[in-house]
Amino acid sequence: MTPDIMFTRLTEVDPVEIAQHMSDPRVAEHMPLLTGAWDVGTAKAFVTAKEACWARDGLGHWAFLSGGAYVGWGGFQKEAEEWDFGLVLRPDAFGLGARVLRKAMDFAKADARIPYVTFLLPPSRKNLRALDRLGALSAGTVDYDGAAFLKYRLDTADAD
Repeated sequence: MTPDIMFTRLTEVDPVEIAQHMSDPRVAEHMPLLTGAWDVGTAKAFVTAKEACWARDGLGHWAFLSGGAYVGWGGFQKEAEEWDFGLVLRPDAFGLGARVLRKAMDFAKADARIPYVTFLLPPSRKNLRALDRLGALSAGTVDYDGAAFLKYRLDTADAD
């Protein structure tokens, strides 16, 4: 039996786990804006910033759990008028991406605030099958904080 995927607030995860996760060089390979190792202070500041999104927008990033264990983080963040979805898994949980994404898209479809979702992916990401299967369409390339990203858009009414 496959463990259930659960979403919880990042405040429920030990900052040590988040710092270890974000310090793994395999995570940094596909995160051009991630520079340097994280410590507990960095992780706490990150959680505080993500909680501010919840306070401002009523939605934000979660911690993802599988079988009760932390496997990564991600969620929806308001970027101007768009809801961008991000997903950052621990390397030992990379295979859970499609399941986490599907659960998040089910959430987005049920939330009237989210008529569509955007995804920003570094050009180093070559496997885009999950987005293809969902029906996301390329929206070109964008610059975000000095790094190039591939942008995709998915109308939530079209998400399967």
